[in-house]
Amino acid sequence: MKLMDKKLGLVEVQKLEGHTDRVWNVAWNPAADGVLASCSADKTVRIWEQSSLTRSWTCKAVLEGTHTRTVKSLAWSPSGKLLATASFDGTTCVWENFATDSESVSVLQVHESEVKSVSWNASGSLLATCGRDKSVWIWEILPENEFDCAAVLTGHSEDVKMVLWHPTMDVLFSCSYDNTIKIWWSEDEYGDYNCVQTLGELNNGHSSTVWSISFNAAGDKMVTCSDDLTVKIWKTDISMMQTGEGYVPWTHVCTLSGFHDRTIYSVHWSRDGVIASGAGDDTIQLYVDSNSDSVCPSPFYL
Repeated sequence: MKLMDKKLGLVEVQKLEGHTDRVWNVAWNPAADGVLASCSADKTVRIWEQSSLTRSWTCKAVLEGTHTRTVKSLAWSPSGKLLATASFDGTTCVWENFATDSESVSVLQVHESEVKSVSWNASGSLLATCGRDKSVWIWEILPENEFDCAAVLTGHSEDVKMVLWHPTMDVLFSCSYDNTIKIWWSEDEYGDYNCVQTLGELNNGHSSTVWSISFNAAGDKMVTCSDDLTVKIWKTDISMMQTGEGYVPWTHVCTLSGFHDRTIYSVHWSRDGVIASGAGDDTIQLYVDSNSDSVCPSPFYL
């Protein structure tokens, strides 16, 4: 049976309570089943773990005392051993030993104002951050958890909302209040990162703030969402880039509209091929690929 032929639904498993203010982001540990991190306007990060016996969730650690303002974004390293957190206090912290004696092993303080997003590349050798100061920083991870600035990218004209590395290649994507998605590429391992493509309204892009980016499991399709109330699907030929043919541009596939009536803040493409979008209208919409040039939406209201 095709996924789109199945009846999809969302069922609440458990409500995790502990934060004392708005929760901004959550992330699964990629190397440990049943481990989840969350960050909040209460200036803390919580590590949640699911019991293998009862299947219930409990808070195992609270990371606090380092950030002095809202923690907006967080990301696990591919190994699951490090957790990076980005805060409105202008810092990015990297944590380890978060299940026992949690400690921040590095504090990166370079953005002029709020840090909005943080992302690791597929190998865990590079970390990207972005902020309200319109800049994107790329950090190289050195021995002993030292971090060295590898690049400062200043192509956006407004607040940068999110950065995300491609799931298989060292290609960086950023989206912004300037209504665009920028793609940053280095021709070789030691080269400079340059903006090789800008996806904007002139090439079927968004007409307002772009809030979020996600990739399908293969990495040949991308989904984005925006303040313009749309979700957009993009595609490229990653096989050509992986074989050294150079950069291959992303092209617009389709636009999904009419399913949210307020700003779409978040979008995610699951490993099973389901796209989820969350918006200010208090709904989550699920979409599945219809194996054609369009995507078949299926709405669920929470």
